[in-house]
Amino acid sequence: MAYLHIGQNVMLEEKRIIGIFDLDNTTVQKASRDYLAKAEKSGIVENVCLDLPKSFVVTETAGQRKVYITQISSTTLLKRTNMFDYLK
Repeated sequence: MAYLHIGQNVMLEEKRIIGIFDLDNTTVQKASRDYLAKAEKSGIVENVCLDLPKSFVVTETAGQRKVYITQISSTTLLKRTNMFDYLK
């Protein structure tokens, strides 16, 4: 199994990751802001950063979604995964 470290001792199983998103780029779109607001209201957001948030990671396990807010950039997170090879 491959895991992704997203900060604050939080490791995510890579196969559970739906997407890694840059906060600056995605929150420009209303749909992204609405998604994050709805996720926050639903209680599925976990903030794992002590500094300025840079990205968020959406996961799904057994049909349950979870959104992690992290201070690590989306580019760095992608480089830590095997997913980066598919984007080249």
